[in-house]
Amino acid sequence: MKHVLITLSVLLFMCISAYAQKTLNQLRWLEGTWSRTNVKPGRSAQEYWTKISDTEWRGLGVTLNGSDTVFVEKLKLVAKDGSLYYVADVPENNQLVYFKMTEVTDQSFVCENPQHDFPKRIAYARTNNGLKATISGDGRSIDYFFERRE
Repeated sequence: MKHVLITLSVLLFMCISAYAQKTLNQLRWLEGTWSRTNVKPGRSAQEYWTKISDTEWRGLGVTLNGSDTVFVEKLKLVAKDGSLYYVADVPENNQLVYFKMTEVTDQSFVCENPQHDFPKRIAYARTNNGLKATISGDGRSIDYFFERRE
């Protein structure tokens, strides 16, 4: 019986890994450096995305006011407990915030966490000229527009 459980666990892990790998490969367009185009005058902002493994990507969002760093967020796309998550580590929260990936296409993805205060939903979509990220929840919505920089 123990061998059967071990075999089933290995098979389940392999299926989850294959799902995560296939899904994250659909998001290859996200990899790279993105410069935000709709920032306040005097500010600049970038997001950097890097593939770490078949089941994990890392992102970093940085906003500058002139040469001073005013905001940093550490981001991940990661497989956990059989699902994919967008994980945000931001100064306003004292712990990581997990948003479950609920939709994925070759051009976009959506992640949601209805229990989080704001945002409850994060969506990324390729556009003709770049990338649009939208955070939303409770009747509020904020769009961030980016162009690829490389």
